[in-house]
Amino acid sequence: MLSTGNSTPQTFFLTGVPGLEAFHVWFSIPFCCLCMVALLGNSAILYVVITDSSLHEPMYYFLSMLSATDMGITISSLPTTLGVLWFNARIISLDACIVQMFFLHGFTLMESSVFLAMAFDRFVAVCNPLRYAMILTNSRIIKAGIVIFVRMLVNLMPLLLLLKRLSFCGPNVLSHSYCYHPDVIKCSCTSIKVNSICGLVALILTSGVDIPCIFFSYVLIIKSILSITSPEERQKAFGTCISHIGAVALFYIPWVILALVHRFGHNAPPYVHTLMSNLHFLFPPVLNPIIYSVKTKQIRKAFLKLFPSTEYPV
Repeated sequence: MLSTGNSTPQTFFLTGVPGLEAFHVWFSIPFCCLCMVALLGNSAILYVVITDSSLHEPMYYFLSMLSATDMGITISSLPTTLGVLWFNARIISLDACIVQMFFLHGFTLMESSVFLAMAFDRFVAVCNPLRYAMILTNSRIIKAGIVIFVRMLVNLMPLLLLLKRLSFCGPNVLSHSYCYHPDVIKCSCTSIKVNSICGLVALILTSGVDIPCIFFSYVLIIKSILSITSPEERQKAFGTCISHIGAVALFYIPWVILALVHRFGHNAPPYVHTLMSNLHFLFPPVLNPIIYSVKTKQIRKAFLKLFPSTEYPV
């Protein structure tokens, strides 16, 4: 049980796995393994894209952006989660909370924009392949990266700045082992109407825009693929998109469900919040490198170059 007498208006208490606090050390083992897989897998993709000249193409530049955001998401949630699981370090200040939210939500918003850019890349590659190199030049990819970063700042900074106007006077127990904006504002003892509206607007301007645009892009892509007469060419064109489709589903479905649970699932059991947060923030960074290394032949070949096989005489 928490003692609220020692809490201050600027202090929050992080939560691990509700009801299973005695097993936190054991939960840290698979968590650390998954984090290592995520960091090693995404850093390996970054390395092969940078070092292999055959991968210096728009599709792989966007893939490297995706790997960078996945690493950022993993690293952002890692310190406080390990602190809770290993040392029962559950106390965090409001300022530290805001800093963690900047990186955790920032990388999440940028990843959504990267998926939209990757959908546009696949749309041009399938629907207008002759102009692909002309449309997606290196300078435009750099500008797209800048736009992705600026878009994140515009959507995120008002949310974080508005937190400073709130008063927190309760035990301030959070539902996760990290700071999550909808979770933090629920602890306020003053009106959060402006914060909630601003958060909803930010969600609409990111996933609310990105998801329909990605869906519309793939409607056009599938329409273009079905018009291809050769079955082999049709299968090849669809194969270039299957990795992106899987990664998009893996990212957006848990994100939307987690947002809905925090807004409308007030009576949901505590473990639902924990499960959905882990699905959203941990599984995509772990599985994205696996999906792309398995489904993308060029990435698979680049990985094999890192581990050249040695032939032994019979």
